[in-house]
Amino acid sequence: MIREIATITIDPSHAAEFEAAVAKARPHFEAANGFVSFTLDKSIENAGRYLLFVGWESVEAHMVDFRESPGFQAWRDLVAHFFVAPPAVEHVEHVI
Repeated sequence: MIREIATITIDPSHAAEFEAAVAKARPHFEAANGFVSFTLDKSIENAGRYLLFVGWESVEAHMVDFRESPGFQAWRDLVAHFFVAPPAVEHVEHVI
């Protein structure tokens, strides 16, 4: 399993609406081939900064299967207007 980590920054005055939109979008991730897990964490020190952690069976499951699916477009339609900058996305794997 790998994890996608997306650092997302929004206007903190829209936090409640953003969190509700992410909750609404979550089923699109869960329906994707290769999906494993999903969490959204909010920074305590940096208002408006969130970390989205999505577990995938492989990088390809995220970058090809999900990104080329209607679910990815639904995710973007629900949340992209909250972004103050494009999310920074990276993939990590557990080593210890």
